[in-house]
Amino acid sequence: MVTEQEVEAIGRSLVDPQQPLQARFRALFTLRGLGGPAAIAWISRAFNDDSALLKHELAYCLGQLQDPRAVPVLVDVLRDTRQEPMVRHEAGEALGAIGSPEVLEVLKEFEADPVVEVAETCQLAVRRLEWLQQRGGAPAPKGPYLSVDPAPPAEERNVGRLRAALLDEARPLFDRYRAMFALRDTGGEEAALALAEGLRCGSALFRHEVGYVLGQLQHEAAVPALAAALARRREPRWCGTSAPRRWGPSPGPACLAALRAHTAGDPERVVRESCAVALDLYAHESARPSSTRTAWSACARRPPTPTPASRPPAPGAVRWPRPGCFGLLSAQRSQAPGARLRSLQCSRGAGCRLGGHLGGGAGLRGGGSAAQSL
Repeated sequence: MVTEQEVEAIGRSLVDPQQPLQARFRALFTLRGLGGPAAIAWISRAFNDDSALLKHELAYCLGQLQDPRAVPVLVDVLRDTRQEPMVRHEAGEALGAIGSPEVLEVLKEFEADPVVEVAETCQLAVRRLEWLQQRGGAPAPKGPYLSVDPAPPAEERNVGRLRAALLDEARPLFDRYRAMFALRDTGGEEAALALAEGLRCGSALFRHEVGYVLGQLQHEAAVPALAAALARRREPRWCGTSAPRRWGPSPGPACLAALRAHTAGDPERVVRESCAVALDLYAHESARPSSTRTAWSACARRPPTPTPASRPPAPGAVRWPRPGCFGLLSAQRSQAPGARLRSLQCSRGAGCRLGGHLGGGAGLRGGGSAAQSL
C-alpha cells in the first residue's frame, strides 16, 4: 500500500511550480494511477497554475478517473471564465466522462457558452450522458483503447462510409465524433489517412480531437498532416498540442524533428511545453531496457483476453495497466530522495503494479497518448 506521506510527496511535486514541467506531469499521472480522494485533492490544487497545458491535463485526468468526487472542482473550472478555453473545454469533457446524471443540467447551461469550443464540448457531453441514459445507465462497450472517450464509436466499420460521416460538417458533431472513434478503433493506414483529413475541418475543437486520436493511433501515414497542423501559425495553438504528447515512446525521425523544432522555437508556450513533454517521454523510454518497453503497447490498447495457451504472468512481472493506470512508467528521477515507491498498488485493480519514484511515475494520456491521452 502507498502511504499518505508518499502520496503527499507526489502531490507536492505536482503543485510545485519550481519543478520542471516534465516532472510535474509524471507526478500527475502517478496520482491518476493511484486514484482516490487524496489524489483528487492534490490534482485539484494545481488549477491555479499558469500553465494552460498542465491544467488541461489535470482536468483530463480527473475525468478519466470517473470518480464523482471530482465533479465539484470540474464544475468550478468550467464556470471560471478566467481559465483558458482549452482548460474549460477539458473540464466540460471530463464531466461528461465521469457521467454522473446530476451534471447534466450544468452542462446544458454551457451549451451556448460564448467560447465556441466550450459550447461544443458541453453539447457533446450532454449527448454522451443522454446516450448513456438511453442505455439504462449501462457503460459504453469496451473498445481496444483504454481511454474514456467523449463519444462512443459508431457501429459502422466501413472506412469509406466512416470517412464520409467524419468529414460531413452538416452532420451533428456527436455523430462525427462517433465516426472518428470508430476509425481509430478500426486502425490501419486507410483509417489514419481518413482521420488526417479531419485536421482541415472547420471546428477547432474537432481538429483538436482528431489530433488526439491520431496520436493514439500512432500511424506513420498521418505524420505529415500532423506536422503541418502543428506548424500552421493561424491555427488556434492549443488545437495542435494534442498529438505531440501522444505520439508515444518511439516516434519516427519525422516526429522527432517536428517535436524538437517546436520545443526550441515555437512562439506559443502551450506548443513548446507539449512538445517538450513528448520528448521527455521519448528520452525516458529510450533509456529503458528493451524488454520493458512492450508495456507501452498495453498503455495504448486494451490487453487481449488471456487464453489457456497464454496464461498471465505472476502479478508485477509485466506492468499491464488497468483502466485508470494507462501505463504509468518508472520515474526518471526521485523528487523526494530516499523515498522510493517500489510497488504502487493501482486503485483500479489488483495485480497492477506501478514502479516509480515519488513524484516521478511517468505516464501519458489514455491510449498511446496517456499512455495516454499523454
